[in-house]
Amino acid sequence: MAAIVARNLVRRFGDFTAVDDVSFTVEKGEVFGFLGPNGSGKTTVIKMLTGLLPLSGGEAQIDGLDVRTHSDEVRQRIGYMSQKFSLYDDLTVAENLSFYARVYDLAKNQQQKRIGEIVEMNGLGPYLNRLAGKLSGGWKQRLALGCALLHEPRILFLDEPTAGIDPVARRQLWDLIFELSGQGITFLVTTHYMDEAERCSHVAYLYYGKLIADGTPEGLKLMPEVNPPETHRIEITAPEITRALKYARKVDCVRSATIFGTSIHALVDDCFHQADLVGALAREGITVSNIVPLTPSLEDVFVELTYQHQAQLEAPVG
Repeated sequence: MAAIVARNLVRRFGDFTAVDDVSFTVEKGEVFGFLGPNGSGKTTVIKMLTGLLPLSGGEAQIDGLDVRTHSDEVRQRIGYMSQKFSLYDDLTVAENLSFYARVYDLAKNQQQKRIGEIVEMNGLGPYLNRLAGKLSGGWKQRLALGCALLHEPRILFLDEPTAGIDPVARRQLWDLIFELSGQGITFLVTTHYMDEAERCSHVAYLYYGKLIADGTPEGLKLMPEVNPPETHRIEITAPEITRALKYARKVDCVRSATIFGTSIHALVDDCFHQADLVGALAREGITVSNIVPLTPSLEDVFVELTYQHQAQLEAPVG
């Protein structure tokens, strides 16, 4: 039995369809990465799956329970960590944990035991008497995750849990996520960070309410939409990378090109000749340092899919 099953989910707000026929399945113990631009409907889907928003259409099961008809039982099995820090700034770490232990209706003889386990698991011991509002971003997120774990949920929904925290705190939080996943907890995580998406066992991409990709990271990199026939990918290294991109896009047989870090990733037709690119940039005073073959990254996948769907939306009708 899967941990999460979404079938043909629809959510409308008046005449606006925010989620349009979305289907996916998350197996138990998976770390499922849910990606998409801001406003694409990711948070809306989470709120539908957790019973915070009613479904306009379709159906959803959490741990085998129908979200519509067993909402109370569903809430007992899930934890939810929202985009914004949702705990109480004017309470200490210990007071927040105690408050949520009561919210989750833990028995009095279980509360201190479970709080102690959460404190040890998340490394919160040195901060128990600190006001939550005085914590750094990374420790706030650890506290929020700890509160979401108090009632020992089987499934956790984390909505951009690492937004705005430093790289070290991000890595530490993900290490904790994988440790918990190894214990059988299922995670649905929204993120904009491609390195985080690469770590997930399963990813899906939502684009303005529609699911346009769903699979393993390696599987998505092999999609025909990302690797059209008679094309290949190259990485171009050159100084003045922004100017180089402008002129590289004008070269014959270059289908698309985007800056990635300090280089350019380009999708080119097999008719592409490196000499044409080198010459075009040389005429602008730009010397190409290197051109090498490139295997698509997950970021390449989502950039390519975004470009294709933008083109479809902008295409004239009729």
